[in-house]
Amino acid sequence: MAMSTLVPAGLQPVERTLVPDPPLSDAEFEALCHAFDTVQFERTKEGVILMNPPAGGFTGDGNAEIIWQLRTWWETHERGRVFDSNTGFYLRDNSMMSPDAAYVLPQTLEGITAEELTGFPHLCPDFVIELLSSSDRLAKAQAKMSDWIENGAKVGWLIDPYAKNVHVYERDVPTRIVSDPSVSGTGPVEGFVLDLKKVWRRYQL
Repeated sequence: MAMSTLVPAGLQPVERTLVPDPPLSDAEFEALCHAFDTVQFERTKEGVILMNPPAGGFTGDGNAEIIWQLRTWWETHERGRVFDSNTGFYLRDNSMMSPDAAYVLPQTLEGITAEELTGFPHLCPDFVIELLSSSDRLAKAQAKMSDWIENGAKVGWLIDPYAKNVHVYERDVPTRIVSDPSVSGTGPVEGFVLDLKKVWRRYQL
Protein backbone atom coordinates (compact mmCIF):
# COMPACT_ATOMS: atom_id res chain seq x y z
CA MET A 1 0.00 0.00 0.00
CA ALA A 2 1.85 3.05 -1.23
CA MET A 3 1.05 6.52 0.00
CA SER A 4 2.05 9.96 -1.18
CA THR A 5 3.77 12.28 1.28
CA LEU A 6 3.99 15.24 -1.11
CA VAL A 7 1.40 18.03 -1.06
CA PRO A 8 1.28 20.47 -4.02
CA ALA A 9 2.27 24.02 -3.16
CA GLY A 10 -0.63 26.18 -2.03
CA LEU A 11 -2.79 23.27 -0.92
CA GLN A 12 -3.55 22.32 2.68
CA PRO A 13 -2.90 18.69 3.71
CA VAL A 14 -6.09 16.63 3.47
CA GLU A 15 -7.14 13.30 4.84
CA ARG A 16 -6.19 10.35 2.64
CA THR A 17 -7.79 6.91 2.68
CA LEU A 18 -6.78 3.32 2.03
CA VAL A 19 -9.27 0.55 1.30
CA PRO A 20 -7.42 -2.74 1.94
CA ASP A 21 -8.93 -5.89 0.44
CA PRO A 22 -9.33 -7.98 2.48
CA PRO A 23 -9.66 -5.67 5.51
CA LEU A 24 -6.71 -5.59 7.89
CA SER A 25 -6.85 -7.49 11.14
CA ASP A 26 -6.15 -5.57 14.36
CA ALA A 27 -2.59 -6.92 14.39
CA GLU A 28 -2.02 -5.94 10.76
CA PHE A 29 -3.47 -2.51 11.38
CA GLU A 30 -1.18 -1.91 14.35
CA ALA A 31 1.80 -3.09 12.28
CA LEU A 32 0.86 -0.49 9.63
CA CYS A 33 0.69 2.22 12.30
CA HIS A 34 4.13 1.28 13.63
CA ALA A 35 5.64 1.11 10.14
CA PHE A 36 4.50 4.67 9.35
CA ASP A 37 4.74 6.20 12.80
CA THR A 38 4.83 9.78 11.49
CA VAL A 39 1.26 9.38 10.18
CA GLN A 40 -1.83 9.22 12.39
CA PHE A 41 -4.15 6.44 11.28
CA GLU A 42 -7.77 5.72 12.11
CA ARG A 43 -10.02 2.92 10.87
CA THR A 44 -13.71 3.20 10.08
CA LYS A 45 -16.20 0.50 11.00
CA GLU A 46 -16.20 -0.49 7.31
CA GLY A 47 -12.45 -1.12 7.46
CA VAL A 48 -11.37 1.99 5.53
CA ILE A 49 -8.02 3.33 6.75
CA LEU A 50 -7.87 7.10 7.29
CA MET A 51 -4.51 8.89 7.17
CA ASN A 52 -4.75 12.17 9.05
CA PRO A 53 -2.34 15.07 8.41
CA PRO A 54 -0.34 16.56 11.28
CA ALA A 55 -2.03 19.36 13.21
CA GLY A 56 -1.33 22.97 12.31
CA GLY A 57 0.20 25.39 14.78
CA PHE A 58 -3.02 26.94 16.07
CA THR A 59 -4.69 23.53 16.43
CA GLY A 60 -1.69 22.05 18.22
CA ASP A 61 -1.53 24.96 20.64
CA GLY A 62 -5.28 24.86 21.23
CA ASN A 63 -5.23 21.13 21.89
CA ALA A 64 -2.30 21.49 24.29
CA GLU A 65 -4.36 24.00 26.28
CA ILE A 66 -7.33 21.62 26.40
CA ILE A 67 -5.20 18.68 27.53
CA TRP A 68 -3.52 20.83 30.19
CA GLN A 69 -6.88 21.91 31.64
CA LEU A 70 -8.24 18.35 31.58
CA ARG A 71 -5.10 16.99 33.27
CA THR A 72 -5.24 19.76 35.89
CA TRP A 73 -8.81 18.72 36.72
CA TRP A 74 -7.73 15.06 36.88
CA GLU A 75 -5.07 15.97 39.44
CA THR A 76 -7.83 17.09 41.85
CA HIS A 77 -8.93 13.44 42.22
CA GLU A 78 -6.43 11.21 40.30
CA ARG A 79 -9.07 8.66 39.32
CA GLY A 80 -9.10 7.00 35.92
CA ARG A 81 -6.85 8.15 33.09
CA VAL A 82 -6.49 11.09 30.70
CA PHE A 83 -5.36 10.44 27.11
CA ASP A 84 -4.15 12.79 24.39
CA SER A 85 -4.60 12.82 20.62
CA ASN A 86 -1.93 10.17 20.02
CA THR A 87 -4.07 7.44 21.62
CA GLY A 88 -6.19 5.12 19.49
CA PHE A 89 -9.11 3.09 20.80
CA TYR A 90 -10.61 -0.06 19.28
CA LEU A 91 -14.39 0.30 19.47
CA ARG A 92 -17.17 -2.25 19.41
CA ASP A 93 -18.22 -1.38 15.84
CA ASN A 94 -14.75 -2.51 14.58
CA SER A 95 -13.46 1.05 14.13
CA MET A 96 -10.30 2.48 15.69
CA MET A 97 -10.60 6.16 16.45
CA SER A 98 -8.39 8.74 18.14
CA PRO A 99 -10.00 11.66 19.99
CA ASP A 100 -8.09 14.88 20.58
CA ALA A 101 -8.51 14.33 24.32
CA ALA A 102 -10.23 11.67 26.40
CA TYR A 103 -10.98 10.60 29.95
CA VAL A 104 -11.68 7.04 31.08
CA LEU A 105 -13.32 6.21 34.40
CA PRO A 106 -11.59 3.74 36.72
CA GLN A 107 -14.43 1.24 36.40
CA THR A 108 -14.09 1.28 32.61
CA LEU A 109 -10.42 0.37 33.03
CA GLU A 110 -11.20 -2.65 35.22
CA GLY A 111 -9.74 -5.78 33.66
CA ILE A 112 -7.53 -3.85 31.21
CA THR A 113 -3.98 -5.20 31.33
CA ALA A 114 -0.70 -3.34 31.03
CA GLU A 115 -0.15 -5.11 27.70
CA GLU A 116 -3.47 -3.82 26.37
CA LEU A 117 -2.65 -0.26 27.46
CA THR A 118 0.71 -0.54 25.71
CA GLY A 119 -1.18 -0.93 22.42
CA PHE A 120 -4.53 0.48 21.35
CA PRO A 121 -6.96 -0.31 24.18
CA HIS A 122 -10.17 -2.18 23.34
CA LEU A 123 -12.46 0.27 25.12
CA CYS A 124 -14.43 3.43 24.53
CA PRO A 125 -13.51 6.50 26.59
CA ASP A 126 -16.26 7.79 28.84
CA PHE A 127 -15.55 11.36 27.76
CA VAL A 128 -14.08 12.54 24.46
CA ILE A 129 -13.11 15.90 22.99
CA GLU A 130 -12.68 16.61 19.29
CA LEU A 131 -11.13 19.94 18.29
CA LEU A 132 -12.16 21.20 14.86
CA SER A 133 -9.21 22.18 12.65
CA SER A 134 -9.26 24.52 9.66
CA SER A 135 -9.25 21.55 7.26
CA ASP A 136 -12.07 19.63 9.01
CA ARG A 137 -15.61 19.55 7.70
CA LEU A 138 -18.13 20.25 10.45
CA ALA A 139 -20.60 17.63 9.20
CA LYS A 140 -17.94 14.92 9.23
CA ALA A 141 -16.79 15.91 12.71
CA GLN A 142 -20.39 15.78 13.91
CA ALA A 143 -20.78 12.29 12.45
CA LYS A 144 -17.65 11.18 14.30
CA MET A 145 -19.08 12.55 17.55
CA SER A 146 -22.25 10.53 16.99
CA ASP A 147 -20.09 7.44 16.44
CA TRP A 148 -18.34 8.04 19.77
CA ILE A 149 -21.67 8.17 21.58
CA GLU A 150 -23.00 5.08 19.77
CA ASN A 151 -19.88 3.18 20.79
CA GLY A 152 -20.32 3.95 24.46
CA ALA A 153 -18.99 7.44 25.23
CA LYS A 154 -21.17 9.09 27.84
CA VAL A 155 -20.25 12.68 27.00
CA GLY A 156 -18.50 14.27 24.03
CA TRP A 157 -17.50 17.83 23.18
CA LEU A 158 -16.89 19.03 19.64
CA ILE A 159 -15.00 22.29 20.06
CA ASP A 160 -15.20 24.76 17.18
CA PRO A 161 -12.59 27.50 17.71
CA TYR A 162 -13.70 29.35 14.58
CA ALA A 163 -17.34 29.73 15.61
CA LYS A 164 -16.18 29.89 19.26
CA ASN A 165 -18.66 27.34 20.52
CA VAL A 166 -18.90 23.75 21.76
CA HIS A 167 -21.32 21.08 20.53
CA VAL A 168 -22.18 18.98 23.57
CA TYR A 169 -23.15 15.34 23.00
CA GLU A 170 -24.68 13.15 25.71
CA ARG A 171 -26.30 9.77 25.49
CA ASP A 172 -30.11 9.99 25.07
CA VAL A 173 -29.97 13.81 25.23
CA PRO A 174 -30.36 16.18 22.25
CA THR A 175 -27.14 17.84 21.15
CA ARG A 176 -26.76 21.40 22.42
CA ILE A 177 -24.38 24.23 21.54
CA VAL A 178 -22.59 26.22 24.23
CA SER A 179 -21.31 29.67 23.33
CA ASP A 180 -20.43 30.77 26.88
CA PRO A 181 -16.93 31.70 28.11
CA SER A 182 -16.65 28.19 29.60
CA VAL A 183 -18.28 24.77 29.32
CA SER A 184 -19.00 22.54 32.32
CA GLY A 185 -18.63 18.79 32.38
CA THR A 186 -21.39 16.36 33.27
CA GLY A 187 -21.50 12.66 34.08
CA PRO A 188 -17.96 11.21 34.04
CA VAL A 189 -16.39 14.68 34.07
CA GLU A 190 -18.70 16.33 36.60
CA GLY A 191 -16.77 19.24 38.09
CA PHE A 192 -14.51 19.79 35.09
CA VAL A 193 -14.86 23.31 33.68
CA LEU A 194 -13.03 24.13 30.45
CA ASP A 195 -12.08 27.80 30.25
CA LEU A 196 -12.81 28.51 26.58
CA LYS A 197 -11.38 32.02 26.72
CA LYS A 198 -7.95 30.47 27.24
CA VAL A 199 -8.54 28.09 24.32
CA TRP A 200 -9.64 30.89 21.98
CA ARG A 201 -6.51 32.87 22.90
CA ARG A 202 -4.38 30.08 21.46
CA TYR A 203 -5.73 31.11 18.03
CA GLN A 204 -4.42 34.66 18.28
CA LEU A 205 -0.98 36.00 17.36
